[in-house]
Amino acid sequence: EFLGYLPKKANILDLGCGAGRDSKFFISKGNLVTAVDGSEELCKIAGEYIGQPVICATFQDYQPDHSFDGIWACASLLHLSQDEVYAILDKLSQKLKQDGCFYLSFKYGDFSGLSNGRYFQNMTEASFKKLLEKLPCFDILSLKISSDVRKGREGEKWLNVFLRKKRLNP
Repeated sequence: EFLGYLPKKANILDLGCGAGRDSKFFISKGNLVTAVDGSEELCKIAGEYIGQPVICATFQDYQPDHSFDGIWACASLLHLSQDEVYAILDKLSQKLKQDGCFYLSFKYGDFSGLSNGRYFQNMTEASFKKLLEKLPCFDILSLKISSDVRKGREGEKWLNVFLRKKRLNP
């Protein structure tokens, strides 16, 4: 669905690329990918897997040097507080091209806090819409709830968000 919102040979930022699964897919479809992750070990693994360097930086420290047609943040921003998610969306909106698509996903629900030693910020449609009120540069293309596809986690739900950067008024 994400690629359907983008031009062919899109310039994509994979924010929190992990081991590189999604970057590899986007590259295989002819897109240019900038992959970023905060873990040095995952950057090494992803770099080998996708055949190109991966930028090692936290979301807060990463400073893009060019603009993107699309930004992919699959299950990555959920490790930030709502204020931090807002700050990252605000910062990266400056590097997303007009009509560009920003995909984000969060575990579904109202929980925020530590779980198994990691911080999680879950979201519902209502909590995400409230967060977006402070970011008028985005329109919601869709909000969808999906089930986790990993074995043993079929009961977990995810909020999938597709945003479009609004056109600037002339």
